[in-house]
Amino acid sequence: MTPESAPAYTEQHPNLADASLGAAVLAVSDEFFAACERMLDPAPPRFEPGLYDDHGKWMDGWETRRRRDGGHDWCVLRLALPGDIVGLEIDTRFFTGNAPTGAMLECALLSPGAEPDDNTEWRPLLGLTAIQGDDRRFITLDASQPCSHVRLHIYPDGGVARLRLYGTVRPPEGLVPDAERDLIALTNGGRALACSDAHYGHPQNLLRPGRGVNMGDGWETRRRREPGHDWCILALGEAGIIERIEVDTAHFKGNFPAACSIQAALIEGSPEAGIVTPQSMFWKTLLPEQPLQANAVHAFAAEVVEFGPVTHLRFNILPDGGVSRLRAYGHPA
Repeated sequence: MTPESAPAYTEQHPNLADASLGAAVLAVSDEFFAACERMLDPAPPRFEPGLYDDHGKWMDGWETRRRRDGGHDWCVLRLALPGDIVGLEIDTRFFTGNAPTGAMLECALLSPGAEPDDNTEWRPLLGLTAIQGDDRRFITLDASQPCSHVRLHIYPDGGVARLRLYGTVRPPEGLVPDAERDLIALTNGGRALACSDAHYGHPQNLLRPGRGVNMGDGWETRRRREPGHDWCILALGEAGIIERIEVDTAHFKGNFPAACSIQAALIEGSPEAGIVTPQSMFWKTLLPEQPLQANAVHAFAAEVVEFGPVTHLRFNILPDGGVSRLRAYGHPA
């Protein structure tokens, strides 16, 4: 769970170094004690007392051997989706006496399908920064950086439990300009900005590709014990006209909402959540209140109110519960 003191970008942008979305390790200098791919696991790192393998203590993260040659270790990663990185986290939890003393990050934005080679021009993403063991270091970048690949350097060696790179997804190249698409999809640049509650699952999950894999792969709120209902604010990847909606309650059988509704607005620029959220109470209705069922895909087309271009949605669930996925199909404006 992200601490309450974490920067806003950890809640308002997806982690583009998430292996469950497709992030991968392409090259690594050393991974003697622990495989680099563990560093991209979206789950929190864990510690297993007494668990050892052929190389030594099992650690949940990337860990290199002790260097004796004066160099340093590094790895090259392909992000799950190309995007503009706004902030990051270097998580060294449970690496108490074996963490690096410093880290540096470089990035590159390559054409779709291309991978880094000896001719790749790497740009600075994060200058050499001191880190410490058993810590979570959050770093906000001064300016967003477009990336498809990153290279992490650790000095001189050691272990990193997780690397998280938060940013806005760049819509795929080659999209037909007027073709119908899911305007809220994470892969098309959609993102969650705010919510009333995310006790069991963050609304960012609503925008992920495919159907949810289990009840933890969705947005779920606590049981509401006071009047009202839960909601989340979502930003489209691009302004568009929404014509049909899908609400998927996959895996939510005893805890699905009784109903849902959607409000929408066209907002210029990219305002912060604190500005958008109060306004959202008064946005016009895009989808009037609709009953929901357990573990089902609900398709709405005739029910969608004729609306002009929109950039933001307020997804209301009544009164509380869990939803796996939300789709907002339409045409870009």
